Amino acid sequence: WQVAEAEALVHTLDGWSVVESMVVPSKTPDGKLTFGKGTLEHLTERVRGSPEITAVFLNVERLATPTKKELEARWGVPVFDRFTVVLHIFRCNARTKEARLQVALAELPLLRSRLKSSTARPDAQGWGSRYIMGSGESFVQVQQRLLKEKEMKIRKALERLRQKRRLLGTRRRRQEFPVIAVVGYTNCGKTTLIKALTGDDAVQPRDQLFATLDVTAHAGWLPSRMAVIYMDTIGFLSQLPHSLIESFSATLEDVAHSDLIVHVRDVTHPETELQKASVLSSLRGLRLPAPLLDSMLEVHNKTDLVPGYSPVEPQAVAVSALRGHGLPELKARLEDAVLRATGRQVLTLRVRLAGAQLSWLHQEATVQAVDVIPEAGVAGVVADVTVVISKSAYGKFRKLFP
Repeated sequence: WQVAEAEALVHTLDGWSVVESMVVPSKTPDGKLTFGKGTLEHLTERVRGSPEITAVFLNVERLATPTKKELEARWGVPVFDRFTVVLHIFRCNARTKEARLQVALAELPLLRSRLKSSTARPDAQGWGSRYIMGSGESFVQVQQRLLKEKEMKIRKALERLRQKRRLLGTRRRRQEFPVIAVVGYTNCGKTTLIKALTGDDAVQPRDQLFATLDVTAHAGWLPSRMAVIYMDTIGFLSQLPHSLIESFSATLEDVAHSDLIVHVRDVTHPETELQKASVLSSLRGLRLPAPLLDSMLEVHNKTDLVPGYSPVEPQAVAVSALRGHGLPELKARLEDAVLRATGRQVLTLRVRLAGAQLSWLHQEATVQAVDVIPEAGVAGVVADVTVVISKSAYGKFRKLFP
């Protein structure tokens, strides 16, 4: 399954294809990946003897720069690790200003490691000793300073966007729309599920890894006609380098400020349990509030491809987002979870139709039903109104209409 995932990463990039996949033993002395002599000779012979091979992707988290250079010199082609391939996918899929800034921030460790490697060789064009135009700084020192300045600019720009996001979040909370964050391993079907739940034709799922890099918001309605906002988030991946997760932490802040997390799993994947563990580990790394993690709802997706599927976990909901199977049960479970998480309650209130009470309830709560009671005597025409209402809104109602 790791080979399949590595191939899927390559196929995500336009114009990239897999010529051959091999599983080979590796040795890791001193924390640097190297191959045994026999394995290295076999690989060198294979790469050098195949003109169709124009690059090699080693499915390891990070390659030390000296190791990378040594392998490239032996094989005569570029060598990529998991970090550089995922980063390139991010670069290609970044659509918004925030996503592009986050990719630029994630690239900085790579640039620094290359610069560090060049300083390790004093003879490298004399860069370590020459001073530039009497500034007292060597070429490498200038490069280091420029990288530091670049990082500060990117972080300031991201902080401005983060503040804007917080402001939007505050407005959203003030309007009291419940927020449901949809998370999961990359390509598990999050976007397809959101499209099925909202009926939003503007949502266009793609069958590829990291199709979603930006958090996007989509309005939907639960069975009680309560409006909610579904947040589509970036997919998780095992062995995703920490610096990549850190650079996208601004985006994932939306998960922390949601009322409910829905964890979508692809039950057709042979290592669905490992994918689950990877997602939960990443979520714990975000230091989310304990009640938010405890109330997380697990959704098992793509069950149409597994005949007779039934979840082992008692609380999980089995669905097929593509075929629409299991969606009514999921919506009912979402409603129960949202009501618990937000402290909303279902109440039946008797109101006078002549006053402003009913219009106020339509504006500030979710009106489920209005049953008119025509014979109400001197009080005039009244109605029993069933509403889904938050505690704060109910407090306002009691104060305005004692």
